[in-house]
Amino acid sequence: MKQQHKLKQAGFILLFAVILLSACKKSFLDLKPYTSVSSDVAITNESDMQAALGGAYGNMNSVNLFGRTIPLFGDLVADNVYISTINSNRYLDFFQINYTVTDANMQGIWQSAYSTISRANNVINSSLQGNENVDQLRGEALAIRALMYFELVKFYGKPYTVDPNALGVPLILSYDPTLKPKRNTVQEVYAQIEKDLTDAANLMTQDKSSGFFTKYAAKALLARTYQFKGDWAKALSTAEDVINNSGYSLLTLNDVQSFWQNNTDRNDKLEVLFEVVFDATNNIGNSSLPYFYDQNGYGDALATESLYNLYSNTDVRKSWFIVGSPVRGTDAKVVNKFPNTGSPDKDEMKVIRMSEVYFIAAEAAYQTNNEALALTYLNAIATERDPNFAGYSSSGQNLLNDILVERRKELAFEGHRYWDLARNNLDVTRVNLANNYPGNVPLTLPTSNFRRIFAIPQAELDANPNIREQQNPGY
Repeated sequence: MKQQHKLKQAGFILLFAVILLSACKKSFLDLKPYTSVSSDVAITNESDMQAALGGAYGNMNSVNLFGRTIPLFGDLVADNVYISTINSNRYLDFFQINYTVTDANMQGIWQSAYSTISRANNVINSSLQGNENVDQLRGEALAIRALMYFELVKFYGKPYTVDPNALGVPLILSYDPTLKPKRNTVQEVYAQIEKDLTDAANLMTQDKSSGFFTKYAAKALLARTYQFKGDWAKALSTAEDVINNSGYSLLTLNDVQSFWQNNTDRNDKLEVLFEVVFDATNNIGNSSLPYFYDQNGYGDALATESLYNLYSNTDVRKSWFIVGSPVRGTDAKVVNKFPNTGSPDKDEMKVIRMSEVYFIAAEAAYQTNNEALALTYLNAIATERDPNFAGYSSSGQNLLNDILVERRKELAFEGHRYWDLARNNLDVTRVNLANNYPGNVPLTLPTSNFRRIFAIPQAELDANPNIREQQNPGY
């Protein structure tokens, strides 16, 4: 059954994420909203805590977060997706790699992520203590806060593997409407993410549907955190903990098509550890990522030829593409991974799933000199997507390349591709976007380009004098 706590939320810049209630008159209108007051005032019982946590979950379906911008960026700025010449003028800044300090999409991520953090902080810092339900809810809030900081430090700070001492983003861990914070370092932000996820996993004991954080969803995200840090021993041990002990199963060949046609959050522990849920009541309609791909929607984003050509004709994932569009040409590669755009109950946005955990384990095993184990984890997925494929037998750099290619194929349109290139300090090279594409967009994004990371939004610089001198170079 769909979770019903999703709330449509607006974003606010960091300094105003904790808003003040305007002058309303009597009755319930006089109650202060959960995100406007310190948690000891607003949260007095488990029901209050659950409601406050629902606001944090609901915020993540914002168009600025997992509703569209976050997953789209990871494919569009890389080499998986391009914007058709027939378009609605959306996300051309990303595609053309031409974002500035006043970029609305850039500011939207900052606003909505910090608004979500503010909501999570209210739950985390509540004075309620002492039972399994409270611990579970606090653990979920810690995981949400960690996820938001993970996204923020990716977008606004250099990769940990490039420069952990570079400036990251401000860490806001409690309610303070007067705070004007400076930026913490990338290393400090990752340390907080690691702490939050470790604490979350220790607090959570309840099994829930895939629309909620649980112990092993937090551990899976922790494995990803270690991967992005290049802490390969911990990445491997944490990923294997999830694989061996979570009870979640890997998506098999016979499950793939029905899995993506499913539009309800799952209770069967198949593949999805955590996803952001969109149902018939709580969704963002034509602002969603699937609508941006759907040729009956905006249809602006198409898959690149270079991605499409990676799949063999017997690969079940080839069903994620429809060849040809009445508007965009007979050779257009239309994304069909999210088939429920026209349904009242919408597609969920996968945040982390077991296939990714297997890839983390494969890459971590390779990086810790256990190529046999790396091949085991890699082939567990690759052979379950193509019945005619006997599996990889590569070694050395070729094995790492195969892991990254299979990640690209399996996680396409879920927002991972650019970040795989970024954490490995690799250039983005756009090859074969589409047949006869005009070619008036940047075909490379080298590691030396300052737009590898976002600017701190101008609205934040204007509001916070302590961050004004901490802009990322080049902007």
